[in-house]
Amino acid sequence: MQKSNKLKILNDPIYGFITIPNSLIFDLIEHRYFQRLRRITQMGMSYLVYPGAHHTRFHHAIGCMHLMQKAVQVLRFKGVEISDNEKNALYIAILLHDIGHGPFSHAMEHSIVNGVSHEQISLLFMEKLNAEFNNDLTLAIQIFKGEYPRQFMCELISSQIDMDRADYLKRDSFYTGVAEGNINSERLITMLNVKDEKLVVEDKGIYSIEKFLVARRLMYWQVYLHKTSLTAEQLLIRVLKRAKELTKKGEQLPASKALQYFLNEEITLDLFNTESLETFAKLDDYDIVSAMKEWQYHDDFILKNLCEMIINRDLLKVKIKKKPIKPSILIQHKKELMNKYSISDAEADYFVFTGEISNQAYTRKKQGITILHKNGKTEDIVKASDQLNLKALAKPITKYYKCYPKA
Repeated sequence: MQKSNKLKILNDPIYGFITIPNSLIFDLIEHRYFQRLRRITQMGMSYLVYPGAHHTRFHHAIGCMHLMQKAVQVLRFKGVEISDNEKNALYIAILLHDIGHGPFSHAMEHSIVNGVSHEQISLLFMEKLNAEFNNDLTLAIQIFKGEYPRQFMCELISSQIDMDRADYLKRDSFYTGVAEGNINSERLITMLNVKDEKLVVEDKGIYSIEKFLVARRLMYWQVYLHKTSLTAEQLLIRVLKRAKELTKKGEQLPASKALQYFLNEEITLDLFNTESLETFAKLDDYDIVSAMKEWQYHDDFILKNLCEMIINRDLLKVKIKKKPIKPSILIQHKKELMNKYSISDAEADYFVFTGEISNQAYTRKKQGITILHKNGKTEDIVKASDQLNLKALAKPITKYYKCYPKA
């Protein structure tokens, strides 16, 4: 049998050529669990606003691994000891950090799987892969869980300046065409260092960090929390919720076997067994889209209309306010809808609802971003920066939205 060449090179529109560093990483990328990420959109329903935003979790995971290679290179060059085992564990942990995402990224977590986050499912996948790959992922799992004693390694995977953020801001900015998010991730990584086993940024990187935090804030308001994609995601959550309700009542909805399983079963983290995981691994965006294409012709008023809205991009009207929405306003919208279509109050709830969104570009309470000065002293970016608005970026801003049908 011919041995395949496992040190392949991928061409990425953001970073150019990305090298797969070793055969274990190659085998993980080839695995069906990871290949599934090609069929999961990175930005959920955002492509309804930004037509270019069709990139996938697969793109993102490969990009993160590339940035981690750069980070390891930079830190080793600066004298930080990172063994080959630790290096590979960092690559694996960042490569697989999103492997547990469901269709359209976040909609599953709020509808047909009960309170199980994608991080928890990622961990279940990693443990399953660890058993398949002779425990070669043990150290990566420890780092992913934040339990490895060398804190800076855990921070490279998950912190306010991790490789995940460094990739998704730049990538999402590229695919949406929203230039405000275009950060210089290479420059950021070049400024990284380690002090007392914690990740720090050298003081000459202050302005790059300021740009990074401002870009994050703008991307959240302009892209991730855009009112149209917000509405579409809420509609998708309601589609899945309604489908589950109808299934419970004994309705047989046309859907793939994998989707059928999650509509029929009540899955919580305790019940997430091998069968659930294997079935989850077969689920992607295509299951949901093909189901909605069928369901738009269903007899159920709610399911039919919600699916039509998403498929034809004829969404609900959405208004965003600085103050909470008054209940009387919602009641008025609901009454109009109930009279127009002779539907019940509970049915109207699917089309008239309110919620809140909040944006905080920087959190000082959690591990902040630490600046390392030339004299060896360290301080938080907000103190180190002469940019007054960084203080403002550390305050959470909450806005309120209401969705209701167009007249």
